[in-house]
Amino acid sequence: MIRYLIIDDEHIAHDIIKGYCNLLPNMQLMKNCYDALEAFEYLNKNDIDLIFLDLNMPVLKGFEFLKTLQNPPRVIVTTAYSEFALEGYENNISDYLLKPFSFERFLKAINKALGNIVSKKEIINKNTLTSDRIFLKSNKKHFQLETETILYIEATGNYTKIITTSETITIREKFSALLEQLPKNEFLQVHKSFAVAQKHIKSIEGNILFISEYKVPIGKTYKLNILQLLK
Repeated sequence: MIRYLIIDDEHIAHDIIKGYCNLLPNMQLMKNCYDALEAFEYLNKNDIDLIFLDLNMPVLKGFEFLKTLQNPPRVIVTTAYSEFALEGYENNISDYLLKPFSFERFLKAINKALGNIVSKKEIINKNTLTSDRIFLKSNKKHFQLETETILYIEATGNYTKIITTSETITIREKFSALLEQLPKNEFLQVHKSFAVAQKHIKSIEGNILFISEYKVPIGKTYKLNILQLLK
């Protein structure tokens, strides 16, 4: 479960963010904070995974508040001001959303932040790190997918097929956009239309990769990627 906090002095902003989060699984709102001091008090007593942070707030501005935190959780800035974007990334935020933002843009920000969120409770219970997860949209439905289950992805026009250990999912998203969301040290592009999960490669024979019962072609311009993998 991803525990999140909304810090914004506008009630409508809380409604929009909570409404978007309600469309996604495993998102739990812990508290609505309408100024940074209220959030500071809550964080002193509670652990959370993600903050949605407005910048222009009374008493203490967003980035001023962020600098007071010794070990801040992941942060997605939500603001109407574009001029503070550079300062935001210098403060190691996950993403910078300009109001008003669409659900699709919101979803991309969640994906960026979620890859680095690790629940302390899960570490204690499992003594291990949780796997990366991404949110995807298929047939008007949003669902969460663990990236470790992905065998490979394939471009098919304006769609991308995701072949997992248990099913094949087709989403209306460009191949390149989905590849950017996947962990770069775990997935390797081997063809203009194919990228594979390195750990699921069973064998390589000529210009063919064998993954589970599937065969994936190796493009001529991507052979160097395979050679580096074999070193």
